[in-house]
Amino acid sequence: MPRLLIVAVFAALAACSQPAPAPPKEVAPAPKAEPPPSIEGIPAGTYRLDKSHASVDFKVSHLGFSNYAARFARFDATLEFDPANPAAASVTATVDPNSLVVPTPPAGFLAELKGPQFLDTAKFPQITFKSTKVEPLTGGRARITGDFTLRGVTQPLVLDARFNGGYPGYAPMDPNARIGFSATGVIKRSAHGMSYGIPAPGTRMGVGDDVTVMIEAEFTGPPLPTTN
Repeated sequence: MPRLLIVAVFAALAACSQPAPAPPKEVAPAPKAEPPPSIEGIPAGTYRLDKSHASVDFKVSHLGFSNYAARFARFDATLEFDPANPAAASVTATVDPNSLVVPTPPAGFLAELKGPQFLDTAKFPQITFKSTKVEPLTGGRARITGDFTLRGVTQPLVLDARFNGGYPGYAPMDPNARIGFSATGVIKRSAHGMSYGIPAPGTRMGVGDDVTVMIEAEFTGPPLPTTN
């Protein structure tokens, strides 16, 4: 058999032995970004917290095994809000640390959390937050910076907030304007004099220094305009 023919035969056999190329993978279309909730028709003014539709929760690492979650049951807030100028918004809030609620606490555990090593509620009966700057972002989000006071120590705290929507009122069931927000932030408890139980460097044996705060809040504002 001529040399060129032998080479051609082996090349053909080699090509047949190669696996068929995989079909191209289908690329899923990128999800469409949801438009931010509309603020059309929402009036400017003073908005007060609707405590029946609000929560203040927090979580902290426990031995690195779980994020232990708890909440406060008593709190209040006031918001000054103008949808035409979100950067001018301001919020003040108070939390009663004695209202701490933890899931199925062992005997004496709740008293320990309220004691001198942690919240020290007898000496510091109030936690406060007062905004100093509001930075509107895209998609109905905002960055809220404020003075956060815990155990008598004031430190800056940044909350990442999202506007969830609102309306000017819904007569006759809800005759006042209503707006809702979600917000999260991180507090270092050591910055407020609560260093007890923080893990040694390189370990997780203890309770984390970072405390993640999660806030859900609805506010009621000016009443619907009366029509004659």
